[in-house]
Amino acid sequence: MNNTLPIHDPTLVFFVVLLIILLAPMVFGKLRIPHIVGMILAGVLIGEHGLHLLERDASFQLFGQVGIFYIMFLAGLEMDLEGFKHNVSKGLIFGSLTTLIPFACGFLAGRYLLDYSVGTSLLLACIFASHTIVAYPIVARYGLTRHPAVTISIAGTMCALLFSLIFLAVISSTYRGGGDVWFWALFTLKCVAYFVGMFLIFPPIIRMVFKRYTERVVQYIFVLAMMFFAAVMAELCGIEGLLGAFIAGLIFNRFIPHSSSLMNRIEFVGNALFIPYFLVGVGMMVNLGPLFSQMGTVGVVLIIVVVSTLSKLLASSIARKLLGFNHAQGLIMFGLSEAHAAGAIAMVMVGTSLVTGESTGETLMPSAVLDGVVVMILISCIISSIVTDQGARRMKLQQDGNQDLGADKPTDDEKILVMLKDTSRIRNITQTAIMMRNPRLNRGLICLNVVSDSDFTEQSARHSREVLSQAEEICVAADIPVQTQSRLAVNIVNGVVHSMRENDASEILIGLHEKVNGDMSLYGHFAQELIKNMNRQLIIVDYTMPVNTIRKVVVAVPERAEYEVGFYRWVKRLARLTAEIGCRIEFHTAEATGKLIHRYLNTYHKNVRAEFKLSDSALPQEVERIAADINPDHLLVVVTARPGGISYQKGYNRIADIVQERVLRRCNVMMIFPDQYGENNESYTFTEPLKVQYDESKVTAWLSKWISKVG
Repeated sequence: MNNTLPIHDPTLVFFVVLLIILLAPMVFGKLRIPHIVGMILAGVLIGEHGLHLLERDASFQLFGQVGIFYIMFLAGLEMDLEGFKHNVSKGLIFGSLTTLIPFACGFLAGRYLLDYSVGTSLLLACIFASHTIVAYPIVARYGLTRHPAVTISIAGTMCALLFSLIFLAVISSTYRGGGDVWFWALFTLKCVAYFVGMFLIFPPIIRMVFKRYTERVVQYIFVLAMMFFAAVMAELCGIEGLLGAFIAGLIFNRFIPHSSSLMNRIEFVGNALFIPYFLVGVGMMVNLGPLFSQMGTVGVVLIIVVVSTLSKLLASSIARKLLGFNHAQGLIMFGLSEAHAAGAIAMVMVGTSLVTGESTGETLMPSAVLDGVVVMILISCIISSIVTDQGARRMKLQQDGNQDLGADKPTDDEKILVMLKDTSRIRNITQTAIMMRNPRLNRGLICLNVVSDSDFTEQSARHSREVLSQAEEICVAADIPVQTQSRLAVNIVNGVVHSMRENDASEILIGLHEKVNGDMSLYGHFAQELIKNMNRQLIIVDYTMPVNTIRKVVVAVPERAEYEVGFYRWVKRLARLTAEIGCRIEFHTAEATGKLIHRYLNTYHKNVRAEFKLSDSALPQEVERIAADINPDHLLVVVTARPGGISYQKGYNRIADIVQERVLRRCNVMMIFPDQYGENNESYTFTEPLKVQYDESKVTAWLSKWISKVG
């Protein structure tokens, strides 16, 4: 048996690790223990200090490094940037507390309880101050990545890591003979150049690549390459690569929609392979032997573990009270800031490389401290996982029990029908529908292709199957339920209308009409007939670029749009679309309409970056004015109305000509025809009821004037 262990065969090593990744969640799930803890304990069991089945070779170092980078990258990628802007002061408060309190406790413990030198005590303080959000996959699994408590915790992690790494650089340069004025001037210059370069150069490159290359594998490899490039450049500047991976996630945040297939692939690969590999590797580093053989080591380990845990708990408790969070949110903050992993390991490696005595060969990191830190990593990761799981579970129960669903009530009649025909537009149209849907309701899309009975051939049938297959592939890749329907009809418009009624669809999304000669037009015969024959919301779209690379949404809203039955439906759809893209939205509207949109967004979509420009001109004139200033990477949205609608005005037929002549093919276009007749099935509950305040006499006078004009 001794001749076969540890296992060195690469195939067998990989099989054993995959077996652990598969079985650990099953076994520890039965014991109600987070599977992250199971991964770490399994690593302890199979490592060289356990059964010695495997050695922590180069594969664990490689995959482990990828895994911790992945955790930091996902934290930046899924971070609610708008929520962070609203809570930036809270993030700085928590970051300061969770850095300074553990730093002070670590220094005092090392200097006075363990009687170490000033240098060793400062190094121990840096280890205490830093932490790694190992438990982040837990809050992601509960769907809490955009909660303020999580956002603030991530901000605290960045503050703690940055402070610790800078102080570590001071200690390292001091013992290696550097640290003069020129060293710090160069270090500052490199850091400034790094951050400026990342935030100014990266976005145009990302936008260019995403525009030109839509192939899934190419985009994923590009994202992964940029993440490692950011990490490598950070290390060249003297900053830990973890911070670079997080910065890369922040930059990609606005280019990868949360509901996109690319995001689904990024999360899947990381959570299925790289992150578990990292956790197993952390467990393999733990050596529990000295705890049972050396009494002095036991005392050092206990002091390090207890002081580090209590200092983080004290910091999160003070922050919770100062910031007004409840107990469950406080657990999240403590859980996410408790684990010590990558940062602590990096600091330990630096400490063991700094020699304090030339003759004795002693290093800044004594062996007892090294054992204590490694055990602290194990225990802190276990505590972090358990506490975070408990806090996330309580927060989820509180959300489900007390949440005012408002515009997202279970009675919402949302069921989006996507009409598909042209294969070149399938991805953008389907992705738009995915972004507009309500993820809480988790209702699938209905993808429809209608073939005219007179044009039916084997080729048209094959084309229909191809179109629906592509749409289904896009939805499945994004983990979105989808129902595909191919329909044969004598009249295509009647086929679409009948399909809407049969599926009880709330709205329909179609692409731009294309004439036989290849010219584009907004209102072809098909669109015109749909406008006449249906009263539900109709959205017509045309994109000149991938939807996730749009930088701004400009919306032209007609006067009295708030009186239409489908007013809140299109506001909600645009709010979700904008939030997913991560861009700004600019409303050109009358004052009364703008106030209602503003109140609605502040109530249900606070993460939307909305701007308002008041307009008192008619919609055709406003669209003409906007068209003169629109940019190619903007999306122009025109909210119009059907003849007979309250917001419909004479001259609306000019809008199509204006858009076609001045905007079409130059930028992205969306035309919205809201619900017109019947009762609005969507109900909304506001803390302060959103009601249109109006003077009855003015409305009566306006109606009389409008009737006389129509007559």
